[in-house]
Amino acid sequence: MEIKRTNSEDSDFKILVALLDKHLSISDGDEHAFYDQYNKVDGIKQVVVYYEGQKAVGCGAFKPFDSNSVEIKRMFVRTEYRGRGIASDILSHLEGWASDLGYKETVLETGKKQPEAINLYQKMGYKIIPNYGQYVDVENSVCMSKQIQL
Repeated sequence: MEIKRTNSEDSDFKILVALLDKHLSISDGDEHAFYDQYNKVDGIKQVVVYYEGQKAVGCGAFKPFDSNSVEIKRMFVRTEYRGRGIASDILSHLEGWASDLGYKETVLETGKKQPEAINLYQKMGYKIIPNYGQYVDVENSVCMSKQIQL
């Protein structure tokens, strides 16, 4: 197992994001176009790719949300690697990196149609908050946050 810090130009990250988008286009159905416009990865400086041997099997990223917070983005683990704690490792690594950069909180948005994601985030200490930004009044959106340690 290896977690590589990189950015959104990383070719393995781009492959994993394409798989994530394919998965979400099915699970989100008609709502996918709305969410897709907010999931562009151009210019993200904090990306991690998780490897099992030489194979990229998971990823995640964050970008600044405000002066104290980052927004977790593009969390994904290949289907055949799920249930092994990889997503938890990726999320913990992202939280640690954000903390190292001086951020105090993470926020994120996921969908009600992704109950496995909601369960992961709650297991990792995230709390549901009122929907923020473009997700206000979006019935399928679930926004969450977590204080991170410095």
